[in-house]
Amino acid sequence: MPQAVVDLEVRLLMEAVYSRYNHDFREYSGASQKRRVLHAMQQLKCDSISALQGLVLRDAQAFAQLLEMLTVPFTEMFREPEFFLALRQHVMPVLHTYPSLKIWVAGCASGEEVYSLAILLQEEGLLERSLIYATDINPAALERARQGIFPIGDLQQYTRNYQAAGGKESFSNYYTAAYDAARFDRELCRHVTFADHSLATDHVFAETHLICCRNVLIYFNRKLQDRAIGLFSQSLCHRGFLGIGSKESLDFSAHGAEFEPVVLRERLFRKR
Repeated sequence: MPQAVVDLEVRLLMEAVYSRYNHDFREYSGASQKRRVLHAMQQLKCDSISALQGLVLRDAQAFAQLLEMLTVPFTEMFREPEFFLALRQHVMPVLHTYPSLKIWVAGCASGEEVYSLAILLQEEGLLERSLIYATDINPAALERARQGIFPIGDLQQYTRNYQAAGGKESFSNYYTAAYDAARFDRELCRHVTFADHSLATDHVFAETHLICCRNVLIYFNRKLQDRAIGLFSQSLCHRGFLGIGSKESLDFSAHGAEFEPVVLRERLFRKR
């Protein structure tokens, strides 16, 4: 099939999804989106993107499966541990000066970053005064995040990441292992609110002191990146902090001038 036809069918699918379910993927990066759509077509046994469109419009369960394939990125606890070390060294001392904290983890997926951040806040004596908003557009991923259960096979890598991020305890103190899974301490989530929120269609809901949105913007085109960064700027308090992924940038963003680097290499910024 000609590439132009594939591109058109993907665009029509995204328009249909938006009209039917109000999930807006129309400004997501084309190449990544196309790969995920073609994968979904195979998994849902459709012989064309048009057939996939017809299926998800008629069948909400099929749409839920498509949503899962469109949105779940690769993630792990304390991913890119240098970022968390930079948070510990450069941000936590400032956050100590506030009587209470609001933190937003945007695009939290299945929760690995939320638990990483909660552990960091706990070790820095800040978790009790913090409220963490963990948001995503995927309800299945949010439910997994609420449960805080992760495959036991991932714990070795998570432990190495934690140690490289300046961890102060034995990582095993934070979870209970049984069979092939590890359940993380429920106390870590006592101050977390999990909620559905779309960076493509929703608006700011709280003033925050720290926003982490890492490895999410890479899936957006420039227009949607600008929208998301604008939301972060609106949400952050004066001199609040923003962390993004190692392959992401504020360069050339319409809102880039509203931030200054704290640790540029680790993509950690502060609102001017």
